Amino acid sequence: MQREKKDKNFIKKPIYDGGPKAMREFIKKNMRYPQEAFDAKIEGTVVIKYRVDHQGKVVDAKVIAGLGYGCDEEAVRLVSLLTFKVPKSRGVKVLFNKSLKIHFRMPKKPPTTISYTVTKEEKGKEDASSKESNSGSYHYTINI
Repeated sequence: MQREKKDKNFIKKPIYDGGPKAMREFIKKNMRYPQEAFDAKIEGTVVIKYRVDHQGKVVDAKVIAGLGYGCDEEAVRLVSLLTFKVPKSRGVKVLFNKSLKIHFRMPKKPPTTISYTVTKEEKGKEDASSKESNSGSYHYTINI
């Protein structure tokens, strides 16, 4: 009878579901190129150090080497969206330190911003007991 080989790693590292390729695809899909960086034609790489808690959530992200022009903030936002699978480590709750390089390359077309304003109309006269105001407006900005 063959014995199971004992795992030599006491603490198991967090793994992004799907591996590094899936992580790159996630970042590519969710990245919003900053308008300020686009206007200044900024390209480059932002290096981020971050911590993953025992639940697989990113709890702390810091820029080690940044570009400015909104790229650093976008890189931190992207890293904060990541979730990892953390195998059980014999009941020990550990913070894992990781680093990631996020590449900013100029997109073919500029980032699109759509703005519109919605204004409520007054619909006839309300009875005196109603104290709600029907007038007002809302302004929305959508970044694509």
